[in-house]
Amino acid sequence: MLPDPIQNLIFALERLPGIGPKTASRLAFFLLRAPEEVSGQLAEALTDIKTRIAFCQECFNITTAGRERCEICEGAQRDGSMICVVEEPLDVLAFERISAYKGKYHILQGVLSPIEGIGPDDLKIRALLERIQRGGVKEVILATNPSMEGEATAQYLYPRLQALGVRVTRLARGLPVGGDLEYADQNTLLRALSGRQEME
Repeated sequence: MLPDPIQNLIFALERLPGIGPKTASRLAFFLLRAPEEVSGQLAEALTDIKTRIAFCQECFNITTAGRERCEICEGAQRDGSMICVVEEPLDVLAFERISAYKGKYHILQGVLSPIEGIGPDDLKIRALLERIQRGGVKEVILATNPSMEGEATAQYLYPRLQALGVRVTRLARGLPVGGDLEYADQNTLLRALSGRQEME
């Protein structure tokens, strides 16, 4: 019913996470009506992300194409004895916004998910272990998300990291600031209770 170029754009947009058929259709028709410069800028940005962005060869964070290592890995002021393991480059941005963590990172590029066919060889786990074996790392912080896949990934990594003689820690879990106890689920309350600390 729709001309091929519009239908192809809708199909392409539907493949993006969080975009369903209705949203994809709305976006496609917005771009059809928008000034040509809007679609031109979008097309250029999509091309740039594939041609001008690369992954750091040490931590697998995003960096400018042509660079072997990202700014964080090259930063002399960063503590190389501490590595924070995260799932995606967006997680690095979250840590960098708080300006409290001064160590380095390792981005797994995903999490273990047998349902989706993602196993250890599909992630940057071997590179993490090799990085630690080179020496100098004293602590590894497992900062995967508190999802089933994130927990499974952390559980998979823990014995392998411990065998390398480094301290392995996990981000604390519990109640969010401003949250009410009555709305917290059982797992959150259990983690908050088991992770309780002395009052200062």
